[in-house]
Amino acid sequence: NNSTFLPADTPSIQASKLAEPFQPTNLATATLVAYDSSGKLTSADEAAIARAETAVGKVDKVVRVIDLGTSSNGRASESLVELDVSLSGDPEADDAIAAIRDTFAKSLAGTSSLHLYLTGGVATNVDTNKQQASSQELTEVFSSLLILLLLFLTYRSFLAPIVNILPAALALGLADAVVAESSKIGVSVSSVTQAMLTVLILGAGTDYGLFLILRMREELRAGRTPKEAVVEAMAQVGESITFAALTVVGALLCLLVATFSLYSGLGPGLAIGVGIVALAALTLLPALLAIFGHALFWPKRWGEPKEDKTGLWERVGDHVIKHPVATLVGGVVLFGGLTVGAIGVGNAGFGSVGGGPKGSDSAAGSVVLAKNFPASALNPTSVLVRFRSPVWSNLQPTAIAEKEVASAGPFDSVSGPFNVNGIAVTEDELAALYRKLGPPGKLPVTPPASAKISKKAYDVYRAEAQYISADGKTVQFQTSLKAGDPGSTKALDAVPEMRSATTRIAREAGAAESGVSGLAPVSYDINKIANDDLVTILPIVLGVIAVLLALLVRSLIAPLYLIISVLLSYGAALGIACIIFVHIGGAAGVNFVLPFLLFIFLMALGEDYNILMMARIREEAAQRPLSEAIHRALHLTGTTITSAGVILAGTFAVSGILGSTSQLRQIGWAIALGVLMDTFLVRTLLVPSTALLLGRWNWWPSSLGRKT
Repeated sequence: NNSTFLPADTPSIQASKLAEPFQPTNLATATLVAYDSSGKLTSADEAAIARAETAVGKVDKVVRVIDLGTSSNGRASESLVELDVSLSGDPEADDAIAAIRDTFAKSLAGTSSLHLYLTGGVATNVDTNKQQASSQELTEVFSSLLILLLLFLTYRSFLAPIVNILPAALALGLADAVVAESSKIGVSVSSVTQAMLTVLILGAGTDYGLFLILRMREELRAGRTPKEAVVEAMAQVGESITFAALTVVGALLCLLVATFSLYSGLGPGLAIGVGIVALAALTLLPALLAIFGHALFWPKRWGEPKEDKTGLWERVGDHVIKHPVATLVGGVVLFGGLTVGAIGVGNAGFGSVGGGPKGSDSAAGSVVLAKNFPASALNPTSVLVRFRSPVWSNLQPTAIAEKEVASAGPFDSVSGPFNVNGIAVTEDELAALYRKLGPPGKLPVTPPASAKISKKAYDVYRAEAQYISADGKTVQFQTSLKAGDPGSTKALDAVPEMRSATTRIAREAGAAESGVSGLAPVSYDINKIANDDLVTILPIVLGVIAVLLALLVRSLIAPLYLIISVLLSYGAALGIACIIFVHIGGAAGVNFVLPFLLFIFLMALGEDYNILMMARIREEAAQRPLSEAIHRALHLTGTTITSAGVILAGTFAVSGILGSTSQLRQIGWAIALGVLMDTFLVRTLLVPSTALLLGRWNWWPSSLGRKT
């Protein structure tokens, strides 16, 4: 429920406050659905439904059960269940939903074809969270196995992969506990933090381990003892690891500026995790390397001075040195061309019109709702109007409002006081029922003995409680949209027209307040705030990372093109994601969080490889000409950057495969593709060629920049 992340002053949240008489914002809800698979509901079915509502009402945490009436075909009924639990992530919600479903078997006794389902709201969230928990466990297991496999191929030893991943694994366990505890003292933690924390810590922690272990191996090749190799590796790479972690932490903490709390809640938890894994890489890992020494690389033994034979990265270095202009221009054209794929693609994934994971009870219930009730019942867009006095004394303004809603441009089918679940009710009939029975929300399930009224008419009137509030002042019209799926881009684009039409209708009916709630209005507000946050935070993140890069390379020039290189890879990665998911996959758009999180992660993680490359170029440039320094840096860091990039991309790809939601899958694949482009194109081609063309100006104004 992404609406929970919106600020209180957004129009959709204001509209939800108008809807409080029908669904209090401090309570979670679910829908109890009854369906007879053989035909219309029988008297035995109705008795069973009454038993079910009574039994559900006695479950702990259930506040009340509101009968919403029977479908026009007579085969299904629905009831609103209000629960005093959190909508998501509350163990008490899990227990309450399970307890409600446990009552079904006893309530169905004596019926043969009646079925009960619990769907929507908290029930759907509980089913989804169970699926996500299973998916999260699989992601952790397969991520760890993939990392170990790739590390084994990198080191060609048995112990080094385990030592490399061990600090990250321990950091993950500690970070989970620290982030959980920090949430109790006021630190904002987003609902997707856990899913991203696993991938980020394992990926970044493995990268830091590779930086250090491969530099240690290089020093062993140069003839140093294991302890000397660790000390030298820490002296040369420790700074790179520190600044790499600081760029990630800095970028994540910039999220605190976000208005959309999904983003602002994501930053602190992930920053804590990265900080912990960086500390493990700088303290625990060096100690382990010193303890195991040569055994780390068994069955090989590094100790004799030895240079690698001419390999891929030496040949890449030769090409960059000989053709820097062609390399740079070719890279910019390639990345620019891929960025074109993002042009004209909108955002999607603001919510779901589905009813839960496939095969779940909530999914089955949503199918029954869609099959037996009006389209506006499954995922309605609600038009709300509030009058200064109860409408029961004069129903004509309400009738005018309902008629205007039905004829307004953006709205399609309408359910309201005069069209209850597809059953028409006239003004006179409704007024007469009110005089005879009183407020509909206070009526018992079965008609009073004194009331001479049919059961069908009685049930229809009781269902009026979902359209007219208990105080009689607020009226709700549930509509479907001419734009179709309320989660679609077309529906989102129609929101300004919906709001304009609602304001006009309220004015003509003499209402004091009005609003539109539902998935489409919420999506519109989320999209606007998410885009505004990206525009606001982008320059802040760029500024923070530029400062850190300037401190590392002691230059004001190099950070500029390093930042530009990441922006190029960001645009290309977003373009590829749009091509894969939208142009080829047929999605309505990329998930609304993708542009933002892709920028944050590529900007932060991509700089890890910039930092390692530029630190090594600077180290070598202090002793030899720049062209030789770049060639040697490419040769010596090529394996490290390639291995780190492939492992990090592979970790995110696992999330792309096993992610429980399309949101996580899109983010996983997009970041994986972006990291691969950073690894094989930006760090190894664009950055070295640019550095070579700039010459000594790379290091201006430091002393290295004044050398001839």
